[in-house]
Amino acid sequence: MRKRRSKQIVVVLSIILSLLLVLTACGGTDTPPAEEPEEPEEEPAEEEPAEEPEEEEEESTGPVYGGEVTVYSPQDPDFLDPHKYVASGTEEIMLNVMEGLVKPTPEGGLIPAVAEDYEISEDGLTYTFDLRDGIKFHNGEEVTVEDVKYSIERMAGIGAEEPLKVDFEVVEKVETPDDDTVVITLKSRDAAFLTYLYNAIIPMSNEGNHNDNPIGTGPFKFVEYLPEQRVVLEKFEDYWNEETPYLDKVTFSIMPDREAAVLAFRSGQLDIYPRIDHIHIEELSEEFRFPTGLENLVQLMGMNLDREPFDDIKVRQAVNYAVDTEEIIEAVAYGYGVKLGSNFSPAMEMYYQEGLEDVYDQDIEKAKELLTEAGYPEGFSTTVSVPSNYAFHVDTAQVIASQLAKAGIDVEIELVEWGVWLERIYAGRDYDMTIIAFTGKLDPHKVLYRYQTDYRRNFFNYSNETYDQIIDDAIVETNQDTRIELYKEAQTILNEEVPAVYIMDREFNIGMPKNIQGERIYPIYFIDMEYIHFVE
Repeated sequence: MRKRRSKQIVVVLSIILSLLLVLTACGGTDTPPAEEPEEPEEEPAEEEPAEEPEEEEEESTGPVYGGEVTVYSPQDPDFLDPHKYVASGTEEIMLNVMEGLVKPTPEGGLIPAVAEDYEISEDGLTYTFDLRDGIKFHNGEEVTVEDVKYSIERMAGIGAEEPLKVDFEVVEKVETPDDDTVVITLKSRDAAFLTYLYNAIIPMSNEGNHNDNPIGTGPFKFVEYLPEQRVVLEKFEDYWNEETPYLDKVTFSIMPDREAAVLAFRSGQLDIYPRIDHIHIEELSEEFRFPTGLENLVQLMGMNLDREPFDDIKVRQAVNYAVDTEEIIEAVAYGYGVKLGSNFSPAMEMYYQEGLEDVYDQDIEKAKELLTEAGYPEGFSTTVSVPSNYAFHVDTAQVIASQLAKAGIDVEIELVEWGVWLERIYAGRDYDMTIIAFTGKLDPHKVLYRYQTDYRRNFFNYSNETYDQIIDDAIVETNQDTRIELYKEAQTILNEEVPAVYIMDREFNIGMPKNIQGERIYPIYFIDMEYIHFVE
């Protein structure tokens, strides 16, 4: 859905006035998963030389090497150790520093990185990688097969109590038959395993210092991190791709206050502003450019199925019928979002089950009927906990609270700091409802396995034996058509049992001056600085 701002101002004002009565927590700022766009501004067409012919000619000569940029980041990293961070906002920074055996492409594919080539056995259990010749870590050491073995085993928890990356539990062993070859053997077939291998290869010699001084092989090397201020990266002169990066230095400026960030962007203190709100795009469209694309992200309001009344499917369905996602898209995303019906975005078109997005069109009377059948004829009171540093989710909570009130559901909005959200809600599962966004992944398994009963971050406390079996079957299925149907069936189950209200996939945009180009938009959370460059 992509609408212009005709009646948006009226909608927004009316909602804000009604929500002042609902919001009971103190104010906040803003954070990771999501943000939107407008159509990218066209580059000026080349015309016959007028007042500045030299500038037009120079722009067509290609990228300029050198220069520094400052990029907006709404939150502090949770960890700098690439095998420990879980926050998407951290990954989007650190993927500029770290590389795996393979790396993602904007199209959602994979290309060699630390590895130059690879081969997968017919039974899908053995992955053989040939290392890139002469590739170096940022400390000047050449990457060895022992470093790769160390990294994979560290993520898999081999020789430790538990894995640092749950995806790597499937690894049986890692062997190094010679100085150029690494062989990874799996315990069982995992059709998504190759996509996990964009996780970082790090030097064994840096053991004990990975969080204080992260070292990788990426186009930029880590320089410093000052909490609540900035993360600074510098060009890695010995990067294996001799043509990139273009920039000498990148600073991620940490600014929880989005309005202050907009002012900084307008004044030139910030050069690049990922996920800038649409209202600001319209204000700044003459001065800046705003590339855009699908984000492959799912914004949702999760419900804790271990708490009453959300253990009752009728209550969860009632909540879904009471929420008008189209109004949220219009009021909060200014019309720049795609309505969803499960935990899956149409950005992954091949696996997407169409039609689910219209099952729960708002029906207040239906919501009240279901609540009555569930034993709540007068409704009930609950709390929605929202990361305070993510204004988009806070705004969404305000709209939803207003909508649920029409069905007799009284919602208190609790604003929590991002660190508290990660610890208490995401890890501790201590909440009634919460609004967050799940970032995109390179394989549908990583999107949908979050709802399996034994997934350790299944903070919905959702459990369904049929669903579990479908996900287990899909991950070992070698027939692509069958795998697609299994994942579509999984989406249908989520739509029926609604452990969450699935709201939208917001469009993604980046604000930047017209003399900065080279942006690439990925189906995962990543601000790729490797190709960013100045033009004159």
